[in-house]
Amino acid sequence: MKTIAMLVVSNIFMTFAWYWHLKDKGIPIWRAIVISWGIAFFEYCLTVPANRLGFASGWNGFQLKIIQEVITLIVFIFFAVFYLKEAMHWKYLVSFGFILGAVYFALKK
Repeated sequence: MKTIAMLVVSNIFMTFAWYWHLKDKGIPIWRAIVISWGIAFFEYCLTVPANRLGFASGWNGFQLKIIQEVITLIVFIFFAVFYLKEAMHWKYLVSFGFILGAVYFALKK
């Protein structure tokens, strides 16, 4: 559970690092890159130990990556809807459902 919590927080940082600048088109790209790298530093400070902890707890690399991607999508849904003010379309929900199906099969014993 600690691994998942750390991955959730790290994904919040990474989502902001990758997408925060989309609302402010006036910021120069070099500045967006530098600020994004600064934000991403904190993502790495959480992701690396989370993956080590998860691996030590018995998850393999594939499982860790698949969990990471699902967390990324869940965090991004909230970011896109509440920060970017984008509408959630049914086709996105169906797509996410297929990805959750992949997680089920990846983690199935």
